Amino acid sequence: METRPPGVAPSDDKGVTVGEREQATWTRARLGRCGPALDLLTACFDTHVYAPHAHDEYTIGVTTGGCEAIDYRGGLIRSGPGSIVVLAPGEIHTGGPAEASGGYSYRAVYADTSLLAEGTLGGLPHFREAVLDDPELATALHLTHSELSSCPDPLETESRLPWLLAALARRHSTARAANDTVPGAGRIAQVVRDRLADELLAPPSLADLAAGLGMSRYQLLRAFRTTMGVPPYAWLAQYRVARARRLLETGLRPAEVAALVGFADQAHLTRWFRRVLGVTPAAYRNSVQDGGR
Repeated sequence: METRPPGVAPSDDKGVTVGEREQATWTRARLGRCGPALDLLTACFDTHVYAPHAHDEYTIGVTTGGCEAIDYRGGLIRSGPGSIVVLAPGEIHTGGPAEASGGYSYRAVYADTSLLAEGTLGGLPHFREAVLDDPELATALHLTHSELSSCPDPLETESRLPWLLAALARRHSTARAANDTVPGAGRIAQVVRDRLADELLAPPSLADLAAGLGMSRYQLLRAFRTTMGVPPYAWLAQYRVARARRLLETGLRPAEVAALVGFADQAHLTRWFRRVLGVTPAAYRNSVQDGGR
């Protein structure tokens, strides 16, 4: 599913051209197959100014072009390319171009308070500053938002966004970070890996797996990443690619194989197949068949 507004080039992180863009696109992702929804917004504006409003969730944005001015907590804040903006639930704010002759673009996620509290010792994380300078985290949030907007896979969403939002709270809020030590991390990772492999067509949510193990989702992610070196969605994608490879060798078409191993569609299979093996599924299938003649 492509969510980039018509006429908007993928290089929205390089600036905004006046008169070219006045678009906003929403994507609804889901945290786990049956988990809560989470909204992602991609916006490119030349002149649009938001009316004063508030959200029930945290608004976490990354400015990707131009400069935005936001009325917030009685003052005016400005965010430029690469800035992270954090607006607290219930806080009235506006937003618009900082300069009369310039536009602005950004990507935002609307996150329930619990997602930012994971990885801390509880309580509502408080951010003294609304505009944060953290290039590493901004890049990770931008990339994750972009990839999930084009293919909002539930397990990928649940593996990536809660982890990054917890990192945001741990790095920049007043909340105290929880202990990262997870006893029995290897055993926990093995249990999660086996469940994902057994249920690759409809994998369980990480929240359900964590609850069954008597731990938080953040602890489960910590244990899995520490042991396996990758988050759960990446491990499962590579396992699916291995299964897909064997099926392609039997002569099945990529579209058939994608459904059989749990990818959303052929494009989803192709994206991961190329990441892992460097070629498309079709090219691999053709080369294997040619080699067998």
